[in-house]
Amino acid sequence: METEKQNLYSETERLILRPLESRDYDRWLEGFRHTLPQQHKHDSPKMDLNGWTQEKFNEAVKRHEQLAMQDEGYILSVFRKSDSKHIGMVGFWTLMRREFQWGFLEYRIHNQFWKNGYGKESVNEGLKFAFNNLHFHRVEAHINLDNTPSIRLAERVGFTYECIRKKFIYESDEWADNLIYYMNSK
Repeated sequence: METEKQNLYSETERLILRPLESRDYDRWLEGFRHTLPQQHKHDSPKMDLNGWTQEKFNEAVKRHEQLAMQDEGYILSVFRKSDSKHIGMVGFWTLMRREFQWGFLEYRIHNQFWKNGYGKESVNEGLKFAFNNLHFHRVEAHINLDNTPSIRLAERVGFTYECIRKKFIYESDEWADNLIYYMNSK
């Protein structure tokens, strides 16, 4: 399924969700540069920005475009309308098309922007986008058993708990269990 670039755009009252563009380099860098120290186990540690030149950033933008053109993944950066700050991302990955139309959701809001409702707002908008523009029938969130903030967000936006998948994802040099939350198109 090919998706045209202009269809990879969505917005709310406060946020714009769209793919990164070359011109976003400084805002993207600033968003990561100003993250707070890691707040809990599942918060990403401060990113090492050494080596993230405009050229390397442009390569990442191109990779994101290729993923979308191949219907593998759709990475939408989240920008705040009031000041154009890059505050995070919402991404969708195609697990299977054919008769399933099944995708996976990931989300991340830079921790300096937490507690403002941006996570819920961007995921809600992202889900509309996934069902209406990407034509997924089912979207899943795969969450570590002890990631309480992510569990709460999934439940607040309307995901339904389905099960625990044992030894589902390889991370930190071992196979970890994940909670599976899902949402079907209406």
